[in-house]
Amino acid sequence: MDNILILDTSFASMNKGDDIIMECVREELKPFMEKMYELNLPTHIAPFHWYQVLRDSTYVKMFRNCKYKFVGGSNLLIPRLLTHFPQWNINILNYQPMKGCILVGVGAGQGAEGPIDWYSKYIYTHLLNREYFHSMRDERSKLYAERLGLKALNTGCVTMWKLTPGFCKTIPIHKSDKVVLTLKSKPSPDPKDQELINILLRNYNEVHFWPQSIYDFNYFQGFNDINTIHVLPPSLNAYDDYLSANETDYVGIRLHGGVYAMRHKRRAIIIAIDERARAINEMNHLNCIEKENLEDLEGMINSNLPTVVKMDYETINKWKSQFIEYDV
Repeated sequence: MDNILILDTSFASMNKGDDIIMECVREELKPFMEKMYELNLPTHIAPFHWYQVLRDSTYVKMFRNCKYKFVGGSNLLIPRLLTHFPQWNINILNYQPMKGCILVGVGAGQGAEGPIDWYSKYIYTHLLNREYFHSMRDERSKLYAERLGLKALNTGCVTMWKLTPGFCKTIPIHKSDKVVLTLKSKPSPDPKDQELINILLRNYNEVHFWPQSIYDFNYFQGFNDINTIHVLPPSLNAYDDYLSANETDYVGIRLHGGVYAMRHKRRAIIIAIDERARAINEMNHLNCIEKENLEDLEGMINSNLPTVVKMDYETINKWKSQFIEYDV
């Protein structure tokens, strides 16, 4: 039996959005993965010490010799790997056992439009597979991969591949009585987040809060009028249970929290604050609103709001067909 290596962005992550990404990566690759033995390595922490790579033990060779190596999602590609804590914790001394990696819905981080330093370019071009097409999260990430000399396809985020036109029609268009909120922590309470909380309290009978990231709960505690808001446990299982058991809307800042709600057939409005949500919204047509335009949110909440996500399934299936026989 062949081995398959999954480079897992949820290990040592402080954001449950990475758990959502990896759940979706495994779901999409399941027809392929179930024929092989799965091995895993982390991306956020170093997978090997340099002397382990130098010794090239039987254990290291097991990973080096995997037939396929897939990297799951997140903003892994950055222009400068020589930083104190890169998203992908690789360096010139430890990357070799992972050579030949194939990206699955991976994004380019902040600054991707700028120059790539020689050190980062050297590692990426020697680490990433040059035979297969890589699956990139959006157009700017595809262009970044192509600047590295890689073959790349803009497949959209892997978390959204399930959101076919038929599936989107099963998502309600009318407002629910309940809503689940997410926030993104900051050093001090943002008045715009207080405004968001106030809008939800005015328009829903029940408001729930899910702390997607490690600092979100403490940040939430700094706001006024939150006594009636029920806080969900900070685990993906708890969020899954809530979405499965409740007819609820999602309104929040966390992109993957919103997409996960949609995957549970829940109406979602995502508050855009960064390049990820904006780039994905531009291509895939999420129900998004800029944080600076919260005066329009109440109207969105109380309107008939269909979910009409647009995914390029021809491109997605082209990427999948490199590994699995699909009816396209």
